[in-house]
Amino acid sequence: MRQSGRSGIARRFLIAALFVLLASGQTFAQGKPDDVVRIATYAAALSRDGPGLLLRDILRGDDDQIAATISVLTEVSADIVVLTAMDWDADNAALTAFAAALREDGLDYPYQYAGAGNAGLETGFDLDGNGRSGEPRDAQGFGWFTGQSGLAVLSRYPICAVQDLSHLIWAQIPGARLPRWPDGSAFPSTEAQEVQRLSSTSHWIVSVLVDGVRVDLLAWSATPPVFDGPEDRNGLRARDELRLWGHVMDGKVGSLADRFVVIGNSNLDPADGDGDHAAMQGVLDDPRLIDPAPASVGGSEAADPDHRGDPALDTADWPDGAPGNLRVSYVLPSTNLEAAGAGVFWPARDAPERALLGDDGLAAGPHRMVWVDLRTQHAAGQDSIEGCGPEIREQSVEFR
Repeated sequence: MRQSGRSGIARRFLIAALFVLLASGQTFAQGKPDDVVRIATYAAALSRDGPGLLLRDILRGDDDQIAATISVLTEVSADIVVLTAMDWDADNAALTAFAAALREDGLDYPYQYAGAGNAGLETGFDLDGNGRSGEPRDAQGFGWFTGQSGLAVLSRYPICAVQDLSHLIWAQIPGARLPRWPDGSAFPSTEAQEVQRLSSTSHWIVSVLVDGVRVDLLAWSATPPVFDGPEDRNGLRARDELRLWGHVMDGKVGSLADRFVVIGNSNLDPADGDGDHAAMQGVLDDPRLIDPAPASVGGSEAADPDHRGDPALDTADWPDGAPGNLRVSYVLPSTNLEAAGAGVFWPARDAPERALLGDDGLAAGPHRMVWVDLRTQHAAGQDSIEGCGPEIREQSVEFR
């Protein structure tokens, strides 16, 4: 079993960082006001190449990347976290073990949720148009096994219900733009498009009871808009994965509380990299949402010279040009929630907290944790969740 969650190189730089932080009498988490709820998303690299390997690595307690991820989560100390790259297993053993490891570090999330999702879910069809079936790209979402790099929610508040939109067929989404061959025919085939789901991982509406107030998390993780051909299959899919939340906000699918947060990894930047920039900017400009513009000094310091967007808003650090640093993870509250603060955990090079990211800044992976502090008591309306008990109510929803 895990003893300290830190070892080797990770142990040395984390202890050094802790010493400096204690000496200064301040930590990142101390900046959180008492009257707010901190909601965060983190595309931490909690995925492995085969089923059961993540659980193995968590229980061994000697994985530096997992240790760094735990340290970042503990430092930010969010009340609710959506993890967008964590392997799922049938008994949620990995999530349970990870929550236990966090608890040992003083961060307790008594409420947890994860589901299988679409990654690695076999279809029996050739979905990528290479003439073969049964490969990772022929699953509903890319994956070597069911549940690879899926979603998980950790919360200090009760998770009462989950509406699952992950089964929705892409071709049936209003306004969907499906890939085509050069001659205009369906890519890779009409039969494949009839079974191809929209979600590459999952789309969930997760209802959380925050001090008696219902707050819905519109959680997802989209496919990267790359790794395809001129048909732009992944680019079009990422666009429509994002657009699904517009249909939810329009009341066309699912049941949405007055207070909600669009949260997760769109894999789209509004100005740089691949993909539909206008679609992402359109969501940021949606009058029903607030963009608190979480920023960091570290992002500014790592600016790519050829990028057009504000580097302070970036949330991922990939090698320059491939695709460089981008803003891809988002926490976007509804307008009847008050944003009291926001940030990206990407400390400056000379900040003591920087040690938590390792010498190269990539100890926990290329993504950075994004958080927003919300004051729910200032919201109008009286949404409630009846019968919120120990069992999470799950249902699949369809378009009206």
